Amino acid sequence: MADEIHTTRNPDGTTHTTTVVDREPRRGGGLGMAIIALVALAVAVFVAFQFLGNEQAETGAITEAAQKVGDAAQDVGNAAQDAVNND
Repeated sequence: MADEIHTTRNPDGTTHTTTVVDREPRRGGGLGMAIIALVALAVAVFVAFQFLGNEQAETGAITEAAQKVGDAAQDVGNAAQDAVNND
């Protein structure tokens, strides 16, 4: 680290001192960005699995409802067949 001190003397005799401090550039920014990227990826994966879970639950509910409608239609058909055979 190299410091520079500059002194300026004004015509009236006053002085002004300026100090310039030369510091090394900061390192480690890549680690911070990697942590942020990892957190963002984890959030994206969590949201994706939540969405897929909701889709599977919805598909299961629709399939179950369709099966019940099919079973009810079968029962109506059987009842109609019984009614025709009993006449």
